[in-house]
Amino acid sequence: MRTSGLVAAALCAASTSSAAAIYERQGNGSIPQPPASDLAYSPPDYPSPWMDPEANGWQQAYAQAQAFVSQLTLLEKVNLTTGVGWMSERCVGNTGSIPRLGLRGLCLQDGPLGLRLSDYNSAFPVGITAGATWSRHLWNDRGRLMGTEAKGKGIDVLLGPASGPIGRAPTGGRNWEGFSVDPYMAGIAMAETIKGIQDAGVIATAKHYIANEQEHFRQAGEAQGYGFDVDESLSSNLDDKTLHELYAWPFQDSVRAGVGAVMCSYNQINNSYGCQNSKLMNGILKDEFGFQGFIMSDWQAQHAGAATAAAGLDMSMPGDTVFNSGRSYWGANLTLGVVNGTVAPWRLDDMAMRIMAAFFKVGRVVGETEDINFSSWTRDSIGFIQPHASENPAQVNFQVDVRGNHAHHIRESAAKGTVILKNEGALPLNKPKFIAVIGEDAGSNPAGPNGCNDRGCAAGTYAMGWGSGTSQFPYLVTPDAALQRQALEDNSRYESVLQNNQWAAVQGVVSQPNVTAIVFANAASGEGYISVDGNAGDRKNLTLWNSGDELIKNVSSICSNTIVVIHSVGPVLLTDWYENPNITAIVWAGVPGQESGNSITDILYGKRSPGRSPFTWGRTRESYGADVLYEPNNGNGAPQSDFTEGVFIDYREFDRATAENPENTPLFEFGFGLSWSTFEYSNLNVEKRQVRPYNPTTGQTIAAPSFGNASTDLDDYLFPSNIRPIRNFIYPYLNVSSAEDASDDDSYGEEAADFLPPGALDGSAQPKNPAGGAPGGNRQLWDILYTITATITNTGSATTDEVPQLYLSHGGEGEPVRVLRGFERIERIAPGESKTFRAELTRRDLSNWDTVSQNWVITDAPKTIWVGSSSRNLPLTATLE
Repeated sequence: MRTSGLVAAALCAASTSSAAAIYERQGNGSIPQPPASDLAYSPPDYPSPWMDPEANGWQQAYAQAQAFVSQLTLLEKVNLTTGVGWMSERCVGNTGSIPRLGLRGLCLQDGPLGLRLSDYNSAFPVGITAGATWSRHLWNDRGRLMGTEAKGKGIDVLLGPASGPIGRAPTGGRNWEGFSVDPYMAGIAMAETIKGIQDAGVIATAKHYIANEQEHFRQAGEAQGYGFDVDESLSSNLDDKTLHELYAWPFQDSVRAGVGAVMCSYNQINNSYGCQNSKLMNGILKDEFGFQGFIMSDWQAQHAGAATAAAGLDMSMPGDTVFNSGRSYWGANLTLGVVNGTVAPWRLDDMAMRIMAAFFKVGRVVGETEDINFSSWTRDSIGFIQPHASENPAQVNFQVDVRGNHAHHIRESAAKGTVILKNEGALPLNKPKFIAVIGEDAGSNPAGPNGCNDRGCAAGTYAMGWGSGTSQFPYLVTPDAALQRQALEDNSRYESVLQNNQWAAVQGVVSQPNVTAIVFANAASGEGYISVDGNAGDRKNLTLWNSGDELIKNVSSICSNTIVVIHSVGPVLLTDWYENPNITAIVWAGVPGQESGNSITDILYGKRSPGRSPFTWGRTRESYGADVLYEPNNGNGAPQSDFTEGVFIDYREFDRATAENPENTPLFEFGFGLSWSTFEYSNLNVEKRQVRPYNPTTGQTIAAPSFGNASTDLDDYLFPSNIRPIRNFIYPYLNVSSAEDASDDDSYGEEAADFLPPGALDGSAQPKNPAGGAPGGNRQLWDILYTITATITNTGSATTDEVPQLYLSHGGEGEPVRVLRGFERIERIAPGESKTFRAELTRRDLSNWDTVSQNWVITDAPKTIWVGSSSRNLPLTATLE
């Protein structure tokens, strides 16, 4: 029987100390009862669910995986699940190989906007800019092109897309890697991106699972490097309802889309590390959501051996406990764990099955995969196959150009993801007499576009965040270069001042007659291992960098036609200057990638239709409610980040706050963006579908399949005498035949019954989760209950795109005023033309998560829908039956 440990069926019941979390981390002792404390608790959930051979979309992949895994030895299965160590092969992550059957080690590579540490690849718009297009087909195209480039380099697993962080705090360092602060929108963007990547023949990775909402304290060692005395990673503490309705929602969409891999996160969730949190990996992702692929650890996010396997981890990345240590929680320890019974043989088989099923699902064939033709660790043609050990010199970089014509998409996507926040007739530009471009954000980084490691600086125009989720620029078109080229075509006069502190020069230019001044400013952020100007990943504030606000104020105090362009990772504070009448336009250009200058030129001159904001622009930092935890608050233990706001982040919080006080109205709401035309919304129609009542899933799973019997003689797993070991390379072999001497963990000598939580070794048939039963959850969650249509008419004079949006009120006490439940980017609507907006509401869309029944429930509260052009401009409304 599956052990869930739920108290009153809630994920985060009253409380516990870290005792249970310590058990999860170390895997020793018996399961403690949650003692009274003020620390959140994550209950155990065992055994780890095994693959379903009849899972929708996975049947053929399962059969192929079974045929392959059935041939493997125990050592080969361990090799497939364990990374070979940091810099021990050419990719950022590499599994061991199975040469006997022709499978080279799998290559895993960042990331969510293109290929990191490669060459002749594209730098796509970041997630938040792609999100601002509100375009399903552009998301799919972006995924397909990224997948095509990865496959062309010999990459098997692309480490993206991301929906963690979702953007709980506007200052979160990696918010730009995701698509939107709204889970419904983020889920659709994740699903479309995943389909695109996997259609190209590469396994996609949904990350970072879960509640990974800040960089501060995400890793204890990293925090110590910044001078903080903490011994454990931050714990994100949230309740069951918030988890399901907000943070896990996009991951559920990812599972339904067939994603092959999920990456668990560095942080703890309710005081249990993400990569050994059995409730989240076993109970929700694999059981309730029906995930059939594999869960990999983030790099060094694994903190235990057998305990992580029992909790649902399937792949250890990069394989070593600490980079280049030569020690692993898995590898030989996993081999030993299976032999001595602390890891069930069926659990190892399931790990291997999940990895190979994901491999086959995207169309890969063993022995026919592309060769890895690049090295992450050098741009030289000749290098080492094992660079950390300086072993096996060979040609490692073949300069394979995988870019194709992808620049066309990048330019279009970045333009359509640009949002016009203010326009007093200044845009679109039409052969202006004199253009003055001001600000270093319009120019080049003197060190070159790739001059800072992992883009860890803010020099020149801002076209990419920093960290592991970045790419190498093949080139970077600056706004200065693109706008100057356009000016030459138009015979416009053109000057630029590309330093923010050259005020005398700026004043001399913008004070001249007939000038259109375009001021560029930015705000950056990134991953926590890099700090830029004191911003340790997370932003310190919401102001523009390098005195950008002062530059804007100074220019607009002189020039009566000042256009502001902002490149930023999210919202910045515009309160001090947005109403200045001399500021005739404000444009958010996001973080656009390699075609930055061309994309912003296309918008400023009206060649493309702009996007809509995927987040809210508040008047103050405090108005967002939630923020990053910047200082430890639990002694030297795990800092505690309590998500007391629940589901009320971004526009949900602003709607709630405005209802209490109209002064909390944001400057520009979620979904807002000006257009090149005007539109009328009419003819709202609601069609109710006849569907059967919701029935929880019943029945039992099959028993855990196991393929082949392994020897229990440790001598059979000793390091082969005919292989010369490579320094710090992670192998599955034992060095000695004594279990106690072979393992660093004294507990490996204990009986499995004492070592493991109840149910961890139970391979018998298990009851199916009532909310589960298929990839994406209970099939009936996806029944269409209502079809909504409305007429969108272009009442202006320009052909352009419109983005109608549908919002729903679930009704009832404590619920958001409204939540997004439909949208569509309708392209090229001509003046006077009408087009139909159509949205379908599923059972899941109308449901709330019920913590008692542990299922989705449509409450009796009245349900209202609205349709309009943003979360606050909603002219059409109707009540659902």
